[in-house]
Amino acid sequence: MHNPTGASLSAVTAHHVLKLAEQHGLTIIEDDIFADFEAEPSPRLAAFDGLERVVQIGSFSKTLSASLRCGYIAARAEWIEGLTDLKIATSFASGRLSAELLLAVLQDGTYRKHVESLRAKLANARTQASTRLQAVGLKPWVVPRAGMYLWCELPEGLDAAEIARKGLEAGIVLAPGNVFSPAQRAGRFLRFNAAQSADPRIFDVLRANIQK
Repeated sequence: MHNPTGASLSAVTAHHVLKLAEQHGLTIIEDDIFADFEAEPSPRLAAFDGLERVVQIGSFSKTLSASLRCGYIAARAEWIEGLTDLKIATSFASGRLSAELLLAVLQDGTYRKHVESLRAKLANARTQASTRLQAVGLKPWVVPRAGMYLWCELPEGLDAAEIARKGLEAGIVLAPGNVFSPAQRAGRFLRFNAAQSADPRIFDVLRANIQK
């Protein structure tokens, strides 16, 4: 699930990316921390590549708790020792309690039940947020299959950064598109976290600055 757009990888795109990586001798880090939000997994570069030149990273901080700083790395066997040394050198140690807690919920089925409930809640939140955003004039760039993000386009002539500034004046934090665009080409986009878009003040600010 791509951040900020909420889009999913297609098999065709995955193939093109891997071909380019092969041509240029690149190693790809596949940041897959939102994977468990999907009920039906979309294509993964690591799966297509067989972990030849792709290193896949996963996490449980998005599905369980931001305080649970546990994740995993899948990579070629001969790379693991070096990656382990790098991890130890940069963070010294991991939290034993977090690791033991994660192991327990993975083994007893608690995690599976939790994620199923979380997916349903996020689907409901996306539907509600999308409906309310379209009502004030914001068009979703894509309809996400899962996850929490909605990437919405403003009407012609409006600037997301200016609307974000108006939001701050009202005590609302919005995420303008160019925050996510190195090329600064997303000036007409705003990213919304559907799970945090229930506050009616968000839509008051948008309505006041879009439907003026």
